Amino acid sequence: MNSYERYVGVLNGQAVDLVPRVPILMQYAAEHIESNYGEFAADHNTLVRANVACAETFGIDQLSCISDPYREAQGFGSQIEYQKNGPPRGTQPLEQTKDLSTLLQPDPLQSERMLDRVQAVRSYKSRFSGQYSILGWIEGPAAEAADLRGVGTFFMDMIEDPAFACDLMDRCLDVGIAFARAQVDAGADTIGIGDAVASQVSPDMYEALIQPREKQLVQAIRRMGAYAKLHICGSITHLLPGIADLGVDILDVDHMVSLTRVREAVGSKVTITGNIDPVQGVLRGTPASIRQVIQQAYRDVGNPYMVNAGCEIPSGTPVENLKALCEPVPYT
Repeated sequence: MNSYERYVGVLNGQAVDLVPRVPILMQYAAEHIESNYGEFAADHNTLVRANVACAETFGIDQLSCISDPYREAQGFGSQIEYQKNGPPRGTQPLEQTKDLSTLLQPDPLQSERMLDRVQAVRSYKSRFSGQYSILGWIEGPAAEAADLRGVGTFFMDMIEDPAFACDLMDRCLDVGIAFARAQVDAGADTIGIGDAVASQVSPDMYEALIQPREKQLVQAIRRMGAYAKLHICGSITHLLPGIADLGVDILDVDHMVSLTRVREAVGSKVTITGNIDPVQGVLRGTPASIRQVIQQAYRDVGNPYMVNAGCEIPSGTPVENLKALCEPVPYT
């Protein structure tokens, strides 16, 4: 059974040989091929080469297009500055105005950084179709709105001017759907949705403003024939009732969230990944402790499950630690 068959098998409720390994790699992947974060984020050729090398070295079952949150933002008009040892920085084109007409109209096949991600998917598809899962990526409506307004300003919008916040998120939602479609057309079997800022709002605000738009996004992705994955960094315990209603295929869980509570909330069909502390559990752990944490997580959550840390594997993680995270675990 190859990586693609294993991954899709779990999502379809079938018996597979091993628990799929799907760690999030960005700066680590770049450094693994002696490159840097700036090159990884700026050029899909470097991103592809880095992820392929890591998949082959560590036994990872998915090739990812994740790099940073400023792909769509650049299409909207954000000015991007690449960093050698960190993610890109972007300006907030709506920082001083609520005039949505000042935004550019992103086109996934024309906007420079969106097209670069689509090209990464195409490259994976041309070389590894049917061998590995291919993970495309988009920003969720709240995360993208925060990229355009600034996080603090967007939070104030949701409190003081929810109508504007909703209009902005609707604009981001439309672009997210178009960007997802371009990646699915290029060959992605899964689209990840990053909506990290959602973890910082109340359940009422989430369910009133953000969750309905995430749900539209998930439904659109699934209608395209792709799997939908949600990644919200931080604690999502207070958001679980709303998340359970999204209809996602895969849910990433950060390390401060109980896997047992997540499983109880989302039910037996959603594939759960994560929960392992990227710093204390992976970067500063040992191969033996990592194996123990994975086994405990698997016992807690049950099937369907895939191995992943709660978020990105940190730069500087010892090779033996990532190898331990990706060691074969029988799917029982």
